[in-house]
Amino acid sequence: MKKYMAVAATTAALLVATPFAMAQNMAPFGSDEDAAYAAKIWNAMKEQRLAGDNMIHTFPYDGTDPHGKMLETFYSTATIDGHTGALIVKRNYGPEGVETDQVLGDAGKHLGAVTVMYKREEGFDSDNQDWFWVKFLPDGSLDKNPKGMRLAGKVAKGMPKGCIACHSGAGGDDYLFTTDAPVGMMMK
Repeated sequence: MKKYMAVAATTAALLVATPFAMAQNMAPFGSDEDAAYAAKIWNAMKEQRLAGDNMIHTFPYDGTDPHGKMLETFYSTATIDGHTGALIVKRNYGPEGVETDQVLGDAGKHLGAVTVMYKREEGFDSDNQDWFWVKFLPDGSLDKNPKGMRLAGKVAKGMPKGCIACHSGAGGDDYLFTTDAPVGMMMK
């Protein structure tokens, strides 16, 4: 009887511990699903000429780390998989010392990355206002962190540094540093 009780106890412990261990090994971002969703965002950006060969430009402004020394920011909406959400696109130019006329003269030469916030459907990440975060390289591929994780999804959720940690401190309770207007106002 003791043998059966020991086997039952071990089995119960494994049933409880296995999902926890699996969850611990799963990253909160960078999954194949996140990468596929990011590709849909990139395509929506290309359709709006916010990315790709024929992208529109605006006058760049001085930026700060980690984004770039010069920036362009665009506010739009996009419909992905039937959901329409706010789309914030920030083009990050460098290197250190790059000047406005250099970016205006050859933006492609100075574009380092494109960082994006997309407001997903309610419940995607309720803790962080349902934002989906992406860092694209200029060609539309996903950038990676030093550990090789793709920067798409709930990037650095729960960590002291990263997209969510930084943007949660923005004024206006909208995760945006460039405006204090509620996101709902941008979509009207």
